[in-house]
Amino acid sequence: MLIGSYSPALVFISFCVAILASYTTLDLTGRIATSTGRAVYLWTAGGALAMGVGIWSMHFIGMLAFKLPIALGYDGPLTLLSLLIAILSSGFALWLVTQPRLPTAQWVCGALVMGAGISAMHYCGMAALKMQPGIDYDPTLFGASLVIAVVASAAALWIAFRLRRNTPYIRLARGAAAVIMGLAIVGMHYTGMAAANFAQGSFCGAVSTGLSGNGLDNLVLVTSLAVLSIALLTSLLDARLEDRTAILANSLSQANQELIQLALHDTLTGLPNRVLLADRIDQAMHKVADEGGCFALMFIDLDGFKPVNDAFGHHMGDQLLREVALRLREDLRSQDTLARIGGDEFVLLVQLAEPDDALQVASRQVSLISRRFRVAEHDLQISASLGIVLYPGNGQTAEELLMNADAAMYHAKGAGKNGHSFFDASMNSNARKQLQLLQDLRQALEQQQFRLYYQPKFDALKGTPVGAEALLRWEHPEEGLLLPDRFIALAEKTGLIIPIGDWVLNEACRQMHLWCEQGYQDWRIAVNLSALQFCHVGLVDSVAGALARHQLPANSLTLEITETTAMSDADASMEVLQKLSDMGVDLSIDDFGTGYSSLMYLKRLPANELKIDRGFVRDLEHDTDDAAIVSAIVALGQALGLRIVAEGVETDMQQTFLTRLGCDSLQGYLLGHPLPAEKFMADISRLERQAAS
Repeated sequence: MLIGSYSPALVFISFCVAILASYTTLDLTGRIATSTGRAVYLWTAGGALAMGVGIWSMHFIGMLAFKLPIALGYDGPLTLLSLLIAILSSGFALWLVTQPRLPTAQWVCGALVMGAGISAMHYCGMAALKMQPGIDYDPTLFGASLVIAVVASAAALWIAFRLRRNTPYIRLARGAAAVIMGLAIVGMHYTGMAAANFAQGSFCGAVSTGLSGNGLDNLVLVTSLAVLSIALLTSLLDARLEDRTAILANSLSQANQELIQLALHDTLTGLPNRVLLADRIDQAMHKVADEGGCFALMFIDLDGFKPVNDAFGHHMGDQLLREVALRLREDLRSQDTLARIGGDEFVLLVQLAEPDDALQVASRQVSLISRRFRVAEHDLQISASLGIVLYPGNGQTAEELLMNADAAMYHAKGAGKNGHSFFDASMNSNARKQLQLLQDLRQALEQQQFRLYYQPKFDALKGTPVGAEALLRWEHPEEGLLLPDRFIALAEKTGLIIPIGDWVLNEACRQMHLWCEQGYQDWRIAVNLSALQFCHVGLVDSVAGALARHQLPANSLTLEITETTAMSDADASMEVLQKLSDMGVDLSIDDFGTGYSSLMYLKRLPANELKIDRGFVRDLEHDTDDAAIVSAIVALGQALGLRIVAEGVETDMQQTFLTRLGCDSLQGYLLGHPLPAEKFMADISRLERQAAS
């Protein structure tokens, strides 16, 4: 019997090829499992080729590692047949492990088919030697090789099926599994080789006509490594591309979700916005049409939010809005919708069992908002005005319902705020007028429709003019000249009072500068500040800018703030007033006596002037109490070293009484009506001519 030997280098190389083929196979099963459409067939075909070539290469290199004391060759057709068997077996294995499920019966059957294919490949390759006489196989080892082939196939199928999905540490697991599969494949091959016995005197019939062993090992090795490397690299690159595609798709999906969130929700509070609210209202209307029932739409506007926002800054205002949203949202049911549709405006859509239930819901919302808010270590107190509409009954579309709820909200504000009002058809005309007035007000500043009228102030003793108070008028293109009581409240609600106030300040300083150039340097121009202006963080800069812009001495300007405004937050007022006083601006406490003053704060305020409210002056002749109050105010002002101004002087008796009492200056219709600058100066000139004659 011929005794064979093995080349250790080629045996080791065959083992490495088996491991590489196994790892490539495991990786390709992952590609096939995650692919769709035509890519599945392409990856299966490529995987079958790579796996078949890898297993066959291991087998063929193992055969080339075997040396006999005779020359050996390999029949070409049989060698190719063994390669074809390896590829077909590999294709079957890949198809099997990429199925959704791998039942036990199917797994066992697959192991038998694949084991038979690998065995057929091996023994077909051995037959390619065409030994004469034929190879004699040891039955025990032959049977063991078949068993090893089936068991190795079963293990390979199970491992490939389990590791086909991408999981944490999948590459490490596939690497370990490839080593095990490689050992099994090598074990089967060399067991089969050990089963082969070659009789003494045997010769290889394929030596003269078949493939020669010289250099064939290198060719097979290079070819198989190229095929396996290309397959593995393609798989890895495709996996990386797929991962990047998945990341990109996930990023796009997340960006799309964020865009939807931004498009349908308020960025500050996270509540639905106007767009999503309109959709929810439409859904609710369809539900009522299909199933019956009713719902209420409540327009919620916060009372006192703007003073908080301007006094503490927008950051504090934003925090307060979030707290309001959280408090209202906690009271919601799953079927209700709370939306924020503007600055401090919210809308609540509530499903109702009965229309009468709306009253209880509205009262609860008003109560919730009226409770104190704790924001950034500040206790803030606000309230809410609610306008309520019912459906069916108060509108046919989402837009109409919102408009009517808004009208009802304005009615609630007009009734004293901190309450609610149900919509009534009569409110629509008022709401439309208010809406139109608001739209006109927004354009009034741009179109220069505002005017300043000036009411003179006179020295109480001498009767000479000492200045004027600037009073705002709106020359409406359709309604004519409007007094402040028609539009100031609306300007404060919308925040337009800030730019309007800045215009008044600049225009008054401009006019006062002209009067100074005409020789009236000792005059003072008085400008009223609204509560919202006084709380605005940019007030001091606005005043300084107006004075500098028109080159006006600071002591020529008097800023009038009401007693209530000055005392609402005395400490904050003190800081603002002190800055204005340090600038040199005169400060006047307007409507004195109508609020609730603290004398402790009053004496600390850096004011220069007290202005007696016209309400006390009006009844001086008939009401002794008013006379006593005016006397007390004058005495208090003199004790504090303040100038005393009385407004609303309309009779000679009032003028005489106030002059004798010690008022420094007077103003009122008796002395002069508010007039445009040209007519104002014409009256002053006339008075000066009378005094000279």
